[in-house]
Amino acid sequence: MKPFFSRMFSSPVLGGLFILSLVFSSAKVFAQPEVINPYVMIQDAASATFGRMKNEKDLIAQDPEHLRTIMRENLLPYIDYRFSAFMVLGKNARNVPKPQLAEFVNVFKEYLVTTYANAMGYYDDQTVSFEPGGDYLGQKTITVRAIIQDDGRPDIKVAFKVRYDSRTNSWKGYDMVAEGISLLSSKRSEFETIIRQEGVEKVITLMQEKINEPIVLQNTNPAE
Repeated sequence: MKPFFSRMFSSPVLGGLFILSLVFSSAKVFAQPEVINPYVMIQDAASATFGRMKNEKDLIAQDPEHLRTIMRENLLPYIDYRFSAFMVLGKNARNVPKPQLAEFVNVFKEYLVTTYANAMGYYDDQTVSFEPGGDYLGQKTITVRAIIQDDGRPDIKVAFKVRYDSRTNSWKGYDMVAEGISLLSSKRSEFETIIRQEGVEKVITLMQEKINEPIVLQNTNPAE
């Protein structure tokens, strides 16, 4: 199971938010006639996405690029990629010209799609079990905890970070912590060094290079 995570963290340009962030989902709350539990929404989103992966396994085996389509349709609408992009830039965002900042956000969005699609190449019917949800009303952020189970291998605990956006009245995902490592923090540390030495444009170039690479399946039995 370790490559399922370690490769995501160690690659100099892959990184980013991991595929299991796909369980993040938006949920309108507070002023709504019916309050929707974001914990339930997250689990529903996970079930739907993994279900699609299973149903379209043959298509994915024939054309791994189909994973990008799944990520755009099933995941991206529920990820606050703009917030994540600014979190990755950190204090450097203040020194980036607005046109270049907009370019960074747009490229980062596609970079996430590619990151998720590549990570999905490791998926091989692992089981994701969620811990019971807690109180979320009045909260700005919540943590959804889950356990990834794979026969014959140790369980892996993960934590999904979800934030409430009062402007859109919705919950959206922005980070995941796995094996004690925050993916946003990991990318921020990596990009900060590059920005300091070579500027934001270099980071944009590196992300674009990763986007341009073909998606490669990494599981052992993609067509089973």
